[in-house]
Amino acid sequence: MEVVKAYGGLPAVLCYPGQLNQVFMNILANAVDAFDERLTLKPTITIFTEQRESNVLIRISDNAGGMPESVRAQIFKHAYTTKAVGKGTGLGLSIARQIMIEKHSGDLRCTSTLTKGTEFSIVLPVGAIAAQTF
Repeated sequence: MEVVKAYGGLPAVLCYPGQLNQVFMNILANAVDAFDERLTLKPTITIFTEQRESNVLIRISDNAGGMPESVRAQIFKHAYTTKAVGKGTGLGLSIARQIMIEKHSGDLRCTSTLTKGTEFSIVLPVGAIAAQTF
């Protein structure tokens, strides 16, 4: 598997690092699982970062074949999973989105093109945490 890193210069961000790590790990684990389910000639995950105005944008994409709209529309629902019984809880992406919206005043979105791949976009405001203090 190839991991392409296209990191832009980013400012320091006020955040909960452990929770952000959980978001990244859930997205990356799902990408790896998608490769396990499909034969991809050259499995690739691309991580792209940039600053856009007062936000940091992080995009994590794969070329694992994408998902149908019927699946994509449900991936952030609590307890929704496409994995076999005993393989997944359906909590990872639901919790990841909750962390981004409720704890970081940000967002987590997904786009997917069937036969191509999937991309998760994480928007993280610089210097803003949802009514939280350190």
